[in-house]
This record gives sequence, C-alpha cells and structure tokens, in this order.
Amino acid sequence: MKVAIIHYWFITRRGGEKVVESILKLFPDADIYTLFYDKNTYGNHLGNHKIYTSSLDKWGFLRKNYQKFFPLYPYGIKSLKLLDDYDLIISSESGPAKGIEIPNGTPHVCYIHSPMRYCWGFTQEYLVSVNRFLRPILSYFFKRLKNWDKNTINNVDLYIANSMNVAKRVKKFYNRESSIVYPPISNDLFEKKLEIDSNRDIFLSFGAITPYKRVDLLIDTFNKNGEKLIVIGDGSELAKLRKKANKNIEFKGSLRWLDIEEVLSRTRALLFPGEEDFGMIPLEVMAYGIPVIAYKKGGALETVIENDNFIQKSSGLFFEHQSVDSLQSSINQFKKLERSFDPSWIRDHAKKFREQIFLKKISSEINNFLDAK
Repeated sequence: MKVAIIHYWFITRRGGEKVVESILKLFPDADIYTLFYDKNTYGNHLGNHKIYTSSLDKWGFLRKNYQKFFPLYPYGIKSLKLLDDYDLIISSESGPAKGIEIPNGTPHVCYIHSPMRYCWGFTQEYLVSVNRFLRPILSYFFKRLKNWDKNTINNVDLYIANSMNVAKRVKKFYNRESSIVYPPISNDLFEKKLEIDSNRDIFLSFGAITPYKRVDLLIDTFNKNGEKLIVIGDGSELAKLRKKANKNIEFKGSLRWLDIEEVLSRTRALLFPGEEDFGMIPLEVMAYGIPVIAYKKGGALETVIENDNFIQKSSGLFFEHQSVDSLQSSINQFKKLERSFDPSWIRDHAKKFREQIFLKKISSEINNFLDAK
C-alpha cells in the first residue's frame, strides 16, 4: 500500500514528530510531505523516507521563523502536491496539514493533536502575549486562517484524536466525531532500572517555552519561594524569562536525552502549568517514577492521577488556578506527601501509554476504516 504522511513541520522533535516516527513503523515505505524540514536541527530521525517540502521551505528566513509566518501556511500547503497515486493519506495535525489537496476517492485519515489553538479557543492567549499595537493585525490574520481551516474540515474522512480532551474540541469546533488513540510513549524509557533516590533536590520544567505553556507562572512562583528549579527547553519566551529569573532558577536550553536523564535523576517533581491538549512529557517523566504537579485542566486530566485517599496510587497532584498562590499551595502539599508516592506505581501507570499499545490501536482504527470503505 502506497502511503503519504503529511505533518506540519520537522524543525524540533516534540510530541507531534514522535507520533509521526511511530506511524512510520507501520508504513516503512511511506513518503512524507511537510511545510518545513530542517535536518540540521531535527536530526536523522526520519531515516531514508522521501521528504517533500513546501515552497515556503526554500526561504531559510521563513523556516527559521516558521511560527511567525502562520498567515502563509495555506499557501505552503497549497504548494505541496502529492507526487504519486497513494492508497492512503495520513495527516498529523495541529496546524494546516489536513488541508493538503486530496485526489478524489483517496482515503484521508487525520491524527489530530488539536484544532489550531490560535484559531480555536485560545486566540486571546496568543494575542495578549504580543505588543498591543500588533494585536489588531494578528487578530485579522487569525480570522483569515480560521476561515481557511473551516473549509478544510471535510477534507478528512476519519479523525483520530490524541485524547478525550481533543475529541471534545473536534466535536465542538469541527462538528465531527473522532475515535481516540493516545500518543506513544517510547518503550525505551521503561527499559532502565528504576532509580529510587531520596536525595533529589530540584523541581523541573520541561518543554517548549512559549506563552501558553505558562513557564512564566513557574518563574514568578520560584522567584518567591527560593526553591531550586531547572528549566529544560527552548522557545520564544526564553530570553524574557531568563532576565526575570532569580539565581535559584537554572535554564538548560535544549538537551540530549542522556543529559535530560541526568536532570531527571535529581528531580523531585515535574511542574506542568499550562493547559495542554494532551501532553506527552508528563508521561515520559512518569516513566522514571517521578510525580507531576499539573494545572487541573486539559490533557493532564487524562494522565495525572490524584488519589487523595491513597497517595501511593497517585501519579501526581493538581493545582486549581494558574496563580502563584494556587501553585505554591500544591507544592507545599507535595512536600508533605513526597515520600508517600510510589515510583513503581507511577511507572506502571505510564506503561499504559507505551508505543506498542499506540501502534496496535491506531493500526486497528486505520484497518477498520479501510475495510469499511
């Protein structure tokens, strides 16, 4: 079967890209189509697959600043032409990927990480993060992109959502039903012996440093409490938050996984302060037996288990509001309960999301869909 996989971009290797790499294990001869591909930053994780990029990718400036040029995404997708007679199209979507032109009758399955956040439900969060003089311009382009996105909804035959949270958003904004397959957590993370060390000394923030991730809330909280915080990741907010942070907060930038494991060996808890569509990082950290302190909204509700009556069967704690007081209250509660968490139970919980389960479920969804065609 000839398969084409469409993904928004391959610049950094985050959750969406790891999903594509897993899907490629089911379709080892698939071709890949994307808006932008930077092999220097992404590495050789796509193997020998044929990779076709949009006309936007010819301009290094656009690729380097890809997130700022969202008004051009529809033009980029339009420039991507499928170069073979494919039996199946799979789009990996939280941007414009599903909008690629599909030949009549070719089945199109969309694994959706989220309807575009800056168009559906989170527009205001993006607008308040920019200069107020730019907001009317951005608002105009968000509306245009939203209208374009509406017109691509029925370009998809089957939506597979990465969580119940996203399935609800697909129903609300697209008025389409979707099945649910949780994204894959690498089997490799469960192979090493679980280290149980009582001398852990830091809290951890791990992931992209962008406005909706709310790393700013962590900086404000740890500036006040003086506890040790390590921040792993890169993004548009990094320089601003570095200037704001006190000396008890250390920014590591992007790290190799080996170096991340070294930080994890010192980690008391992962802090997860944003409202995520799903969020793979909490589960990746739980694979090391580490609990999570998460904002009680979005995808975290499907991965973080808080059992007030039996903390030994909990994978973390929630905080109710995105405020310093609410987060600090949960940190204080965590410190009282810290030694009651069971690392083995936390790891076993994370195993429910491992890659082999993802591959089995998504393969079943796709095969059932094709059989019914």
